Amino acid sequence: MFKREMKVNLKGFIIWSVIIIFLYLVVYLVYPSVTGDTSAQKMDDLMKIFPEDMLKAFNMDLASVDTAFGWLKSEGFVFIYLITGVYSSMLGANILLKEESEKTIEYLNSLPMTRTEVVLGKVWTAAIYITSMILCLGIFNFAAMCLSGDFDKKQLILLSITPLFPALVLFTMSLLISTFFHKTRSMLGISIGLAFAAYVLNVISSMSGSVEFLKFFSPFTLADSRNVVMDVKINPLMPVLTILVSAVFVILTVNRYKKKELI
Repeated sequence: MFKREMKVNLKGFIIWSVIIIFLYLVVYLVYPSVTGDTSAQKMDDLMKIFPEDMLKAFNMDLASVDTAFGWLKSEGFVFIYLITGVYSSMLGANILLKEESEKTIEYLNSLPMTRTEVVLGKVWTAAIYITSMILCLGIFNFAAMCLSGDFDKKQLILLSITPLFPALVLFTMSLLISTFFHKTRSMLGISIGLAFAAYVLNVISSMSGSVEFLKFFSPFTLADSRNVVMDVKINPLMPVLTILVSAVFVILTVNRYKKKELI
């Protein structure tokens, strides 16, 4: 079962990883020309026009975009959070539900395994691929920064770990929601919307104290990138919360899947 799932989901993992790495490669190749001469100063001056709360939402109040590393730990990681979040959410929406949608559920029912084992096998497969994607991105960005100039190695390593926290929670959330459907087509828009809605809530919560409570409804709060940029350390509460919340969603998924009528 585990080998089958690894093989089935390998193609999607490779496509997503290659596209993301290619996009960041293009950015790193053109960035020196963008920040050359007086361009960097002009970009910093442009940033001063934006409200402080907006700059804070993207960590632009903590990092200057005059270097590739400055861009990466502000705007650059925004895209990493979003892309890995969308990938994880879509994986959660598809990995279990596709058996019904593609009419392969009869094959699973013929195997000497319980529904709990089916769910857990898929969860482990997804966890490996999500972690591998974030690891590949981290290695690529580290290598790119080594070629681009001086940077804080510890800070980059810690930042590269943070996307794993919201990604795992988004995966398990989508996995649970998928048990209420029978077709992957129905879940596709929901999974993408879930990732974007979660990020929007996180951004809005950081822009005003009156809506700060919204951060408790967004998995992206677990990334806590501002703390890493400022203090160069990961709040130990974030990985603990990630494990606990993900475990709760997995348990709810197992209980729901046991009772579900499979078609």
